[in-house]
Amino acid sequence: MSFLTQFTRSAFQQFTRPAANPSILTLVRTMKVRSSVKKMCDGCTTVRRRGKLFVTCSKNKKHKQRQG
Repeated sequence: MSFLTQFTRSAFQQFTRPAANPSILTLVRTMKVRSSVKKMCDGCTTVRRRGKLFVTCSKNKKHKQRQG
């Protein structure tokens, strides 16, 4: 390959590469937000805080929910 081809290819790859790592940019969602919350297992408990209904689970953290 010629020098010009190598230079333009590397420059093109630099400009098309994302600026930051995508894993850094993803937001971490702490709980599901639903209009209707339900207990998913026997470890789930419902709590009313600040006028909203929350479901927390001691067995599986993926069961966390908030109504609203």
